Amino acid sequence: MEVNKLNSLVELFFEKLNKIDKEKPFLKWLKPNKSTYTWHQVSEKIFKLTNKIKSLIKEGDRCLILSENRPYWLMSDIAIMNAGGISVPIFTTYSSNDYKYILNDCKPTIIIVSNNDQFKKIKNFLNPEIKEIISFEELDHKSLLIDKILKEETDTKIINKNLKRNMPACIIYTSGTSGNPKGVVLSHGGILANCEGAMDLLEPLIKKKDPIFLTWLPLSHSYEHAVQFIQIITGAKVFYAESLEKLISNMSIAKPTIMTAVPRFYQNLYNKINSNFKKQTGIKKLLINKTIDLGIKSLNKINLKTHEKFVNFLCEVLVRKKIQKQFGGNLQTFVSGGGALDKNIGEFLNAVGLPTLQGYGLTETSPVVSCNLPGDIKVDTVGPPFKTNQVKIAEDGEILVKGENVMLGYWNKEKETREIIKNGWLHTGDIGEFENNGYLKITDRKKDIIVNLGGDNISPSKVENHFCNNEKIKQCLVYGDKKNYLVALIVVDQKDKDNATIRSIIENLNKDLTIIEKIKKFILISEEFTIENGLMTPTLKLKRKKIIEKYQQELEKLY
Repeated sequence: MEVNKLNSLVELFFEKLNKIDKEKPFLKWLKPNKSTYTWHQVSEKIFKLTNKIKSLIKEGDRCLILSENRPYWLMSDIAIMNAGGISVPIFTTYSSNDYKYILNDCKPTIIIVSNNDQFKKIKNFLNPEIKEIISFEELDHKSLLIDKILKEETDTKIINKNLKRNMPACIIYTSGTSGNPKGVVLSHGGILANCEGAMDLLEPLIKKKDPIFLTWLPLSHSYEHAVQFIQIITGAKVFYAESLEKLISNMSIAKPTIMTAVPRFYQNLYNKINSNFKKQTGIKKLLINKTIDLGIKSLNKINLKTHEKFVNFLCEVLVRKKIQKQFGGNLQTFVSGGGALDKNIGEFLNAVGLPTLQGYGLTETSPVVSCNLPGDIKVDTVGPPFKTNQVKIAEDGEILVKGENVMLGYWNKEKETREIIKNGWLHTGDIGEFENNGYLKITDRKKDIIVNLGGDNISPSKVENHFCNNEKIKQCLVYGDKKNYLVALIVVDQKDKDNATIRSIIENLNKDLTIIEKIKKFILISEEFTIENGLMTPTLKLKRKKIIEKYQQELEKLY
């Protein structure tokens, strides 16, 4: 499929439909007693939903989607665009203030909501512009049940031919580490360009195995939202996970070949596997150590000696295959995005048989800018840029991006748009550099850099990731701007809240850091930073400003 010649994401779906076996299974929700939908069934439901939405909206009207991941999500997204609307996916984990702000900001004509639990979050903020609420399940409110729409008999099958690449496809609100979310307007061409870039990376994998995706990252996340269209291009079978808690058991059912996730997922995975490894003794312990050691050598393309090749073969059979089996036995690659993946975690997962590619992007770039390549992984980089965008480093080290994938702008925010896009170049706010092989390396976040009293620039995220690699430390926030030394908030389980033990762990971890990066003092807390308490974004990034505001007095006392 020549993605560069397509006009819209709608055209992408129907072009693929014409080329694929329409009775091939396409979408499956892993909740009990849920149907598997074929390509034909999905297309018929999209047609019917398109007709209903088209009768309710004018071209360019916003249509909100508030739902957990499920097959109806993708159908609704495509139907909205096919009807001439702009899809506005929003997180199910926003605060009340965020919901109120977004509904007032984008003023949707229709709202598509999954169930009562989700509807309760927005019912107090409905405005007069809303013509209809379409629900996936019965609500305690007047709504149009989707199953009723899908039972309607109709011969009208609309495929919108008026959509162009430079037209808005969706508005995705950034979760924001401070302040109100900003609505990022992404074009059809922007997301199509991203898909085109991704196919260079995925084609070698698809040739080996029919692609199977297990989706658990919210579809309201720009990363997973774009992945939907890669799934369509590749003709993949898509499973929607029941929940994060059931993800591992869902993997054994779905047997995915490809999975996308954010760094927090890989950090938890690393801690879980590593914790199990540490319990082993004797020959098992020796074999595990060899698996990691030889796996890292292979990853870094260091030639193994003859005896090492034999030992590595044993590690493959006795360790890596067993780990792979726990994840369905089919996995070709994890793809990490949405934040920096710690180098040690990347090396570890690749070494134990779970190939992990780190990529880089942001909502404003539709979203991927670059990604590592299968078989040529440099774990401390985010890989080469996609061919569909240009990347350069500004004089102050900031990463700038140009291309069709750059957003059309922020919804209702011309000033903020002009501040971030200058002469066609998007100023990412990330600091980076190119290695000799053309791979991009992220060194820090421009606005998160700590500048100590000595004028040294320190990356808080680098230090935080280093400390969170210890299984006793659940979360960490580093503090020390305009100070003589760094201090930290350390989140631990109640059972691990022993100051002397944690101090010993921190002293040990400090050995791997430079003098200016070492943590001199810390506060132990047992309250986690979560989405629910407003201290973490829906994409699992720390809301640094809010955390510091909450604990400012305690942190200052450490000086």
